Amino acid sequence: MITLYDCATAPSPRRARILLAEKDIAHDTVLIDLRAGEQLGEAYRQINPQCTVPALRTEEGVVLTDNAAIAAYLEARYPQPPLLGVTPLDKAEIATWHWRAEFEGLMAVAEVLRNSSPAMANRALPGPVNYAQIPQLAERGLARVWQFFADLNARLAGCDFIAAQRFSIADITAVVAVDFARIVKVKPDERHPHLLRWRAAMQQRPAMGL
Repeated sequence: MITLYDCATAPSPRRARILLAEKDIAHDTVLIDLRAGEQLGEAYRQINPQCTVPALRTEEGVVLTDNAAIAAYLEARYPQPPLLGVTPLDKAEIATWHWRAEFEGLMAVAEVLRNSSPAMANRALPGPVNYAQIPQLAERGLARVWQFFADLNARLAGCDFIAAQRFSIADITAVVAVDFARIVKVKPDERHPHLLRWRAAMQQRPAMGL
């Protein structure tokens, strides 16, 4: 049985939860309390020395410690429905927009949060090493988030999905990024009608409520 090491309040493990749900993959869940710092404790370090969630223990007993590896494994092990694309060009297009949703969306929000929240003093980056906050990065991060919304809105003009004219991992990561932005008080508004339409449509998918 697959085991997902999860945290209900964090965006990164939500990506894995949605992926597992969209593929209807049975799995066990172990919750890791990030607020209490459980990810930094010795017990979890034995599971994932990177001290991050999600982590996924495969049916073969190997522990995967990042979303990229988890997605690659699940797509290969459980190919239906395909969420990373079917044709070579579709795979490339989905990979591009998945990367953009992660880098321009999720990482931009994290840049704001981790460099401005008092609760994350000296925790400006996830993982086992402490890094000091840089307030200027929070300011840059806000600008990046708004630009991501503008770019995503333009991309979704006349499209139901972000890439390859089908639901994919790009949509999953983009939903998580858009929702995560609320934590830094950024939400799509009347300037983003296509983004709002797409997000409302995504909400009809049961997995998106996870």
